[in-house]
Amino acid sequence: MIQHLKTGKPAQFKADINTQVRATVEGILGDIESRGDAAVREYSAKFDKWSPESFRLSQIEIDACIASLSPQALADIQFAQAQIRRFAQIQKSSMHDVEIETLPGVVLGHRNIPMNSVGCYIPGGKYPLIASAHMSVLTAKVAGVKRIIACAPPFDGKPCPEIVAAMHLAGADEIYCLGGVQAVAAMAIGTETIKGVDMIVGPGNAYVAEAKRQLFGRVGIDLFAGPTETMVICDDTVDAELVAVDLLGQAEHGPTSPAYCLTTSKKIAAELPAAIEAVLARLDTAPIASVSWRDYGEIILCDSDEEMLAESERLCSEHVQVMTRDPDWFLQRMTNYGGLFLGHRTNVSYGDKVIGTNHTLPTQGAGRYTGGLWVGKFIKTHTYQRVLTDEASVAVGEYCSRLCGYEHMSGHKEQADIRVRRFKIVA
Repeated sequence: MIQHLKTGKPAQFKADINTQVRATVEGILGDIESRGDAAVREYSAKFDKWSPESFRLSQIEIDACIASLSPQALADIQFAQAQIRRFAQIQKSSMHDVEIETLPGVVLGHRNIPMNSVGCYIPGGKYPLIASAHMSVLTAKVAGVKRIIACAPPFDGKPCPEIVAAMHLAGADEIYCLGGVQAVAAMAIGTETIKGVDMIVGPGNAYVAEAKRQLFGRVGIDLFAGPTETMVICDDTVDAELVAVDLLGQAEHGPTSPAYCLTTSKKIAAELPAAIEAVLARLDTAPIASVSWRDYGEIILCDSDEEMLAESERLCSEHVQVMTRDPDWFLQRMTNYGGLFLGHRTNVSYGDKVIGTNHTLPTQGAGRYTGGLWVGKFIKTHTYQRVLTDEASVAVGEYCSRLCGYEHMSGHKEQADIRVRRFKIVA
């Protein structure tokens, strides 16, 4: 039997917050569309206290940011990018153009074509998320995107050197110190000084996520993103302290980040609340993580792996960490999640920062219908067809004519019929 020992706030509470966010974002987008750069500058000054002569960084400014970093910091960034680049290249190599003769004289195929332009948003107001530059800019570069622009807000009143270095080393063509909805809008809509792009990618706060949602259709987006979610599936092969660390490691993202513990261990279920408090005592981010756990943390005690599987499929968490005797049992059966982290030797932080997989993952149940950001998101698969002979055109055309007739679409039918009339050899 599944027992919910601790539950989070109801869905309606989140819905009420979303209503307010939606209205605010709609107003900002409309204003930026009407007034362009002037509106962008006003919102940057209002929200980030940032109004430089130019939001775009010059090569001199980029070089200064890189020069300010220690050799170790640069080496660490380069190591992380090497892992992410390697996996993205392997993923790209799995995508092939195809062409095949499906009937005599009928050739079908598809081409994988990189997007022409992409805007990458890198969060940096509360935490300077260096890794998001790797995940978006670098992956787009591997995909072959022709123009990549990147925006990140100021950190401590200036461009964050680590983020700027990561953007540049990843291959960004244009780098802007600009944050929030105003950055997303400028990239998507375009202004007098920022040429718009075809797609927006990258995580962000609730306002950034809502801006992407409202702009979807006008531009492409990677996915709809809500607050970070994490889930630990565990049995008695681990202890409550390890579970607490892995839950709070993601709860620190923000005060509305859900964190779920699914366990078959009564011992872990009983000890986890105290373990959470003990771990919070040693975290600088406890003021955020504690609120997230208090309001959105859940402890769910199950009788079996099958019950934990059923609950995990229902919740469809962004991150799912499996620490059980046989993690592969879940790998083979799970279908609803963002990213899987198997065994006690790995964790979500490895995936977020350095191991090589992409950390931009589906939230709010979107793992039911999409995976996360990967090199394929920046590549469009376009089909084509070629008919080589008169005989092939007639053979397909006769079927097409009848099928169009069933649908009462005479224009479509005539497209087929004219070719049958012209190419058919009458004995």
